[in-house]
Amino acid sequence: MTELSTELIHHPYRAPEGFDAVAPGVHKASTVIFPNVHALRTQEWVDKSGYTYGLHGTPTTFTLEERIATVEGGQYCVLAPSGLSAVSLVDMAFLRQGDELLIPDNAYGPNKSFANGELAGWGITHRYYDAQDPQDLAAKISEKTRLVWLEAAGSITLEYPDLPALVAVVNDANAQRSEGTRPIVTALDNTWGAGIAFNAFNLGVDVSMQALTKYPSGGADVLMGSVVTRDENLHRAVLMTHMRLGLGVSGNDTELVLRGLPTMALRYAAQDAATRELATWMQSQPGVAKVMHPALPDSPGHEAWSRDAKGAACLFSTVFDERFSQAQIDAFCDSLSLFKLGWSWAGPISLCAPYDVGSIRTKAWPHKGGLVRFAVGLEAVADLKADLAQAITGLNA
Repeated sequence: MTELSTELIHHPYRAPEGFDAVAPGVHKASTVIFPNVHALRTQEWVDKSGYTYGLHGTPTTFTLEERIATVEGGQYCVLAPSGLSAVSLVDMAFLRQGDELLIPDNAYGPNKSFANGELAGWGITHRYYDAQDPQDLAAKISEKTRLVWLEAAGSITLEYPDLPALVAVVNDANAQRSEGTRPIVTALDNTWGAGIAFNAFNLGVDVSMQALTKYPSGGADVLMGSVVTRDENLHRAVLMTHMRLGLGVSGNDTELVLRGLPTMALRYAAQDAATRELATWMQSQPGVAKVMHPALPDSPGHEAWSRDAKGAACLFSTVFDERFSQAQIDAFCDSLSLFKLGWSWAGPISLCAPYDVGSIRTKAWPHKGGLVRFAVGLEAVADLKADLAQAITGLNA
C-alpha cells in the first residue's frame, strides 16, 4: 500500500483482546465484515450466534436486548426506534386483514390512533373495552379477535386494571376456539411498570412492550422501545416483522439506555416515593376534587394494584373543582415553575400537562372538572410541593 488513504482504511493494527470496563463497548455498523465466503453465507443473526448487518444487531444492541429481557422477566427482546414503533410492531406482527384488535378505552392515545389510521386502512378493525370491567372485555371478544392490548396503569387517568382477570378472559376465549384457529395474543404496554412494579409474564401476559424512552433511559434524551416475550414462536413473529420493516436503533442511543439501566431501580423507587407523598398531599388542597394514583385507596383499581404490584411509578393526575374553567386550569399550569410543560415522563425534571379526558374516551368521563397529569422528577419533594402550593393559591385567588 503506497497511498495514505488506503493504508488508513486497511490499517493492520487491532487492539488486543481482554479489555473490560463498567460500560459496555459501543459498536456502530451498517456493514459487518466476514472472515470468508463461508461465514458470509452461513453466519446467523436470528439466534444471536453471529452478526450479518448492522440493522440486525451488534454486540451493543444484543447486550441491551438481553438486559431488558432480564428486567422484564422474559426470554427474548427486540428493540425498536421508539415506544410507539414498538406498539405498531406488535400490531403488525400479529394482525392480518380481517382481524380485530381490542384496545382499552384508557390506552395510550397514539396506540388508538394507529388503529384508527393505518390498521383501519389495512382492513383490520378495532373496538375499545373498559379495562376496569373484565366482563366488558369478554363481551367484546369475537371470532375475529386476534390481539388484545392491556395497559397498567391506564394512560393519563391511571386506573389500575385486574390484569390476571383480563388475561383469564382471553384464555377462556382461546380455549373455546376450534383447533387450527389462530389464538388471541395479549400484549401489555408495560412502560409505567417498567418491569419493576410487577412481572407481566407471571401475571399471564404473552407480550410486554415498553417505551425505553422513559425509565430505562431516565435522561429524557433518547427515544427507544422494546418488545419482550417468553414464547419463542411469538418472538419469531415479532423478529421477522421487525426485520422486514427495517427497524433499527443506533449504537449511541443504545449506549444511553445501557448507561441508564444500572440506576433504574433506584430512580423508580425515589420517584415513586416522591409521587406518593405529593399525590397524598394534593388530596387535601383547596379546589382539588380528586387525585388519581393507584396507591391511593379511592383511586380506581387500588385493590388490584395492592395485590399485584409493588411500585407505582412517577405519575399522578388531579381533577380540579368544576368551578374552574379550562382557561384557569391552563393558567395554573403556566404558573408552575419547577413543573415544566411537556410530554413524556420518568426523566430528571418534573412535568405537567392539562387534558380534556372526555374528548379522548368513548366511555363517559364521570368528572366535570379539568384534569392535569403530573410527572414527578428527581427534584426535592419540598421544592415541588412549594411550587404546587403557590400555583394552587393563584388558582383559588
